[in-house]
Amino acid sequence: MKTTDLNQLAASYENKSGRVSRRVVICAGTGCVASGALVIHQQLQDLLKKEGLPVAVDLRKEEPEEGAVHVSGSGCQGFCQMGPLLSIEPDGILYVKVKPEDVAEIVERTLKQGELIERLLYVDQASHRQCKGKREIPFYARQERHTLKNCGMVDPGDIAEYVHTRGYFAAQKAILEMQPAEVCAELKESGLRGRGGGGFLTGRKLEMALAQPGGKKYIICNGDEGDPGAFMDRSVMEGNPHSVIEGMMIAGRAVGADEGYVYVRTEYPLAVERMKYAVREAEAEGILGDGIFGSNFSFRIHVMEGAGAFVCGEETALMSSIQGRRGMPNPKPPFPAQSGLWEKPTVINNVETLSTIPLILLQGAAEFRKLGTAGSPGTKTFALTGHVANTGLIEVPFGTTLREIVFNIGGGVTGKGGEVDERHFKAVQIGGPSGGCLTRDHLDIPMDFDSLQSIGAMVGSGGLVVMNQDTCILQVARFFMQFAQNESCGKCVPCREGTRQMLAMLDEIIEGRGSDELLHDLEELARAVCKSSLCGLGKTAPNPVLSTLTYFRDEVMAHVHDQKCPAGKCAALRTLTIDPVKCRGCTLCVRKCPVDAISGERKQPHVIDTSLCIKCGACIEACKFNAIA
Repeated sequence: MKTTDLNQLAASYENKSGRVSRRVVICAGTGCVASGALVIHQQLQDLLKKEGLPVAVDLRKEEPEEGAVHVSGSGCQGFCQMGPLLSIEPDGILYVKVKPEDVAEIVERTLKQGELIERLLYVDQASHRQCKGKREIPFYARQERHTLKNCGMVDPGDIAEYVHTRGYFAAQKAILEMQPAEVCAELKESGLRGRGGGGFLTGRKLEMALAQPGGKKYIICNGDEGDPGAFMDRSVMEGNPHSVIEGMMIAGRAVGADEGYVYVRTEYPLAVERMKYAVREAEAEGILGDGIFGSNFSFRIHVMEGAGAFVCGEETALMSSIQGRRGMPNPKPPFPAQSGLWEKPTVINNVETLSTIPLILLQGAAEFRKLGTAGSPGTKTFALTGHVANTGLIEVPFGTTLREIVFNIGGGVTGKGGEVDERHFKAVQIGGPSGGCLTRDHLDIPMDFDSLQSIGAMVGSGGLVVMNQDTCILQVARFFMQFAQNESCGKCVPCREGTRQMLAMLDEIIEGRGSDELLHDLEELARAVCKSSLCGLGKTAPNPVLSTLTYFRDEVMAHVHDQKCPAGKCAALRTLTIDPVKCRGCTLCVRKCPVDAISGERKQPHVIDTSLCIKCGACIEACKFNAIA
């Protein structure tokens, strides 16, 4: 079998890339692809060739001419709000919101004449300053990108470029220079905790599996990221798939496993495609397979698509799915590290955790611990979405405050008209359906496992959904409860029936039928579901409800006692009125009202008959002057 010399492969890439004068990198993550990035990629190639400029696209298969322009794609570059993104190196230029019709100007002015196209540069909203590249943009400058560093830089389809960035050297070190127990010890010393939500020590998990007798063991990469608003794992698989493979290889070496599975949800077709291609590349180079690096260590990886069930993110349900059974959780113990896939010792970690492992072996545990906090070393990726100026994928050290993430990296909270103002901030939902709400009182809390747990929240997989004052917190709790109820596998009664009843209780409050007794029953039921459900989905499903009852009690009581939704989002609790100062008497609302509840003369203020109004909101949508509320 072929045995690859990593230094030789890296030198080959160095030689080819050294002939390139410029590199144009088009973000080819899912978001930018959906916005036309692949069209831009192709147009750029075609136009450069038409202009007679030498072009290189695939350095693995091509011998670039001296001075060629290397046109490549990358994974998600993170700044999703501004996509499609186009970077030009070594100029350090980042163009945002690039359209196919911009390509000709980029070729003529920037690539041929060396000019900046100012209208394609990012303008910082705080300083109103144009930013040439990532170093000047606060969204990037305030991050510490380690796990995500290569996602927006390397071509995910070029193993040689990954090796050139010191890829697979950590795996080679683990296989040729370290014993399994040493690998476990180094990862344990680093303090690396699982990035999928539970925060269990990765090194300790590996030690447990190593201690189990028997020959056959498995490594599983959990890529079944299902939290609404979360896309961290997807982006790593799309942008740096070889880092996941290398992490699995090191984990396999640590416990004596020779086989692994990457379990990816089927809604991630690009991640599936790139993971499969990366596995084939690694096999072709002899990096995966038998006798890796000339040793007696063998390892093979299978990429499997899940069927889209959120519960399959739970490790025992995931293993059932791999084995061809219905994805339903099983009681623990035994833990997977003791008896997992086909009753063999199995280590399961999520994508981000495995992608971080090679970094630790390359730099050492002590260096890794320099970032983050004592109890939560290293960095964490977050998907920042919702009512925030700069949505996207970020990476910061553990211990970074929510204020830094939302107002500095995220650029602030947006209001109904898109304006940014700190006063718009209401809450941040963290951890998806399993997490809870963080309020203004939590803006300065360190974002780490222990600090969040102390206030009843959790890191989860890393989804951060920012909400402004126009958000009804009960509607948010209902959304996540509906999600949990739909995704419940139905195996245990507390989750199956408890989530259904909690959803019904929330509906009663939202529809104006709430009472103090109902609130008492809702809280009691939520705590019972937490304690008695079989798996993590059920145990954490009530968290959004409990955090709402704890931190937004006044808003809940307004719904129950005052029969009013402070955000004006609950239709049953709205009393619509027309502001006579803002009303221009245009009669649009009169024409849209389905029950003739609005009256008034043309060019005179109108009024709503509340006894007839069915609170459908048609008049609000029709009014051009924001006179109805």
